[in-house]
Amino acid sequence: MGVKDSKPGLLQPIIYLTRLDRLFKWGRKNSNWPLPWGLACCAIEMMATFASRYDLDRFGILGGFPSPRQSDTIIVAGTVTKKMAPVIKRLYEQMPEPKYVIAMGNCAVSGGIYYYDSYSVVKGVDKIIPVDIYIPGCPPRPEALVDAFLKLQKRIEEENL
Repeated sequence: MGVKDSKPGLLQPIIYLTRLDRLFKWGRKNSNWPLPWGLACCAIEMMATFASRYDLDRFGILGGFPSPRQSDTIIVAGTVTKKMAPVIKRLYEQMPEPKYVIAMGNCAVSGGIYYYDSYSVVKGVDKIIPVDIYIPGCPPRPEALVDAFLKLQKRIEEENL
């Protein structure tokens, strides 16, 4: 039998070599701080996604923060009205760069079923702020929001710094 180089149970030092931009991209990808902005029934599904069953922490997506100055992703979930549009724009402008937008649900994507029957509904949040990821559905399932976060992480990883 050979002599072991280390004692059992001790951690061995590990050295990783990488480029600095890859390290920054990895850090940005795995520390996404969303700003949940629920406006209608899609907000219930968004809240269910942030519950313990889906465990977004394992993807590096921290719980929703109520401050736009600490968030880098805004999730607009629900019907956007003309009265709420300036508020969403102000929240978006207060977020630090780089910032991302997820439109969740048919109403946030295209005005939904309420657009044709109401004068006060905006035909999609993309008329107010630029949207990165669209999630269709009425209401979309929590798995769809998890998939949107994974797509957003892939986009962040492929961005140039």
